Amino acid sequence: MGVDEARAFLEANPGVEYLDAFIIDLCGRAVGKRHPAHQIEKLYSSGSQLCAGTYLLDVNGNTSDPLGYGFSDGDPDADSHPVPGTLCLAPWSQGKGAQCLLELKNEGTSDPVWFEPRAVLRSVVDGFAERGLTPVVAVELEFYLIDRERTENGAPQPPLNPRTGERSWKGNVFGLDELEDYRAFLTLMAEYCGAQNIPASTGISEYGPGQFEINLDHIDDPARAADQAACLRRTMTMAAREAGFDATFMSKPYPELAGSGMHIHMSILDGEGRNIFDPASEGGEGNLRNVIGGFQATMAEAFAIFAPNMNVFRRFEPDQFTPVTTDWGENNRSMAFRLPAADGPNRRVEHRVAGAEANPYLVLAAVLAGGLHGLENALEPTPMATGNAGAEVDETLPLKPWKAIEAIENAVILPQYLGEDYPRAYAAVKRGELDDFLSAITAREYEWYL
Repeated sequence: MGVDEARAFLEANPGVEYLDAFIIDLCGRAVGKRHPAHQIEKLYSSGSQLCAGTYLLDVNGNTSDPLGYGFSDGDPDADSHPVPGTLCLAPWSQGKGAQCLLELKNEGTSDPVWFEPRAVLRSVVDGFAERGLTPVVAVELEFYLIDRERTENGAPQPPLNPRTGERSWKGNVFGLDELEDYRAFLTLMAEYCGAQNIPASTGISEYGPGQFEINLDHIDDPARAADQAACLRRTMTMAAREAGFDATFMSKPYPELAGSGMHIHMSILDGEGRNIFDPASEGGEGNLRNVIGGFQATMAEAFAIFAPNMNVFRRFEPDQFTPVTTDWGENNRSMAFRLPAADGPNRRVEHRVAGAEANPYLVLAAVLAGGLHGLENALEPTPMATGNAGAEVDETLPLKPWKAIEAIENAVILPQYLGEDYPRAYAAVKRGELDDFLSAITAREYEWYL
């Protein structure tokens, strides 16, 4: 079937000269190989070799040999195979380029590499299927457009407004003028999404200058939802470059301005296709409470996944509409777990913790793991909160990177769902990255201590 997909694609697109076949690594980036057109059918029939340890590299491409994978095992290859249904034109290539996502299998088998983020997510989804349940998820992704030119110290700056030619340091949440000012970019991005079957629905202007949010449609296939979110980030980057900007998913590019997050909307269907959160159904409110109880129980353990680098932790400050507690409530953006206004069949919960640059497969895996844990153990959440839940920080949460790494390293719940060894492997990668980050002497050290 894979070869048929490739042949049909090539017949429909005879101008294609190359294929970018890639995975999404632990840090959420697209990495892979560029194949000439004459090798595309071969890739689809027999796969290609790709270093398995690519999934355990830090943001700089370094390995810390987590659990003996990297240096100790000789850094072996795995078999890479295209993910069905992901082959499409790369719309920024003027018809010359194609792209597809890859999955890695243990050499000579059909078994996925156990530390592949997509495989980790699918294992959690399988846990729902065993209970006759299907998660329905949607991803909201925030990002900043920034100027191609940096400041003298290398920091980003807002772009020049395409209409006025002026640089503004002030945003306008839900501002229609901003959507119109950046219409060329947004139109191009919508065109690129359409060419890749990425179901981007709503776009809004956010709090920061040049900051936007793009919403993806709800779908009942979390792995595909993560595929779409990962490809959406690549799409935004390419559209921004074409429009004369850069796009960044850095959570807090400007210390004094709003951060960017990745919000996950989730509901669950039973075997009859009914939403188990619907208050009109038997146990509906109880199921919802159990899932939120699971979110609360796993939030600390999963924090290093939601906040994968030093910068993300700058989001977690009081009164920033960023979760600093485990509270939940109705239609309230100060909560970690928000219940949007919706009728019964559309009842859902919004998980608002993750930073924009987090790996979407791992974020969804951690979110779903929390929900499944809550259902399986009938966990009761804390009482529903009201008012401003973000006024004071919950000091029991691991809101420093070293604390978050320690929390996932010593996790007792997540290993039951993500795999016994995956949390420790992830922690080892992030600990090595943090050590490298802290090894550099900063300008402030000279300013304060020299």
